[in-house]
Amino acid sequence: MLSIDPTNNTERENYKFLIGSIIPRPIAFVTTLSKDGVLNGAPFSYFNIVSSNPPMISLSIQRSEGRQKDTARNIIDSKEFVIHIVDEQNVEKVNKTAANLPPDQSEVELGKLTPVDSKEISVPGVKEAKIRMECILEHSLELGGLDLPGCDLIIGKVVQFHIENSIYENGRIDPRGLAAVSRLAGTNYAKIGEMFSIERPN
Repeated sequence: MLSIDPTNNTERENYKFLIGSIIPRPIAFVTTLSKDGVLNGAPFSYFNIVSSNPPMISLSIQRSEGRQKDTARNIIDSKEFVIHIVDEQNVEKVNKTAANLPPDQSEVELGKLTPVDSKEISVPGVKEAKIRMECILEHSLELGGLDLPGCDLIIGKVVQFHIENSIYENGRIDPRGLAAVSRLAGTNYAKIGEMFSIERPN
């Protein structure tokens, strides 16, 4: 087995080890509003659950040479954002929003996604997602980097869930109906495959 000291690697080498090892990763499509009212949308796979009491999620938004991405800047400025689960039906449109656009152009328009009003916050979501979560900013941290921060870690509190009726039953979400996709390395994604159960010990 190889044993590798990450301090001897380039950032790119460590990145490849991480995204190739920590798989599959859920994908959040995040909408935010700029100060000028532009609806920004971008997908992120450094995303997960933090807490259920209260419901909170984490989102790590990587920087390039210390430069903050529009999504992080908008969240920190407005304290609001919407998380959408990426699924088999919307992944192609969401993928288009990963393009590098200037802050005054909307990735939501580029991806031909349909804005929909939120209930508790001012940031719209998109209609194409089967699940979306309206969030308010709980914490933000600048992390990593040698001379400049390497990422913005966002902790968001969910203030409203929106779940498509067809995938909801008795307080549970049907994983097959949701058909969430996950991120692998490179240009690769994965669908929900074979499912199995293991009883947890008492």
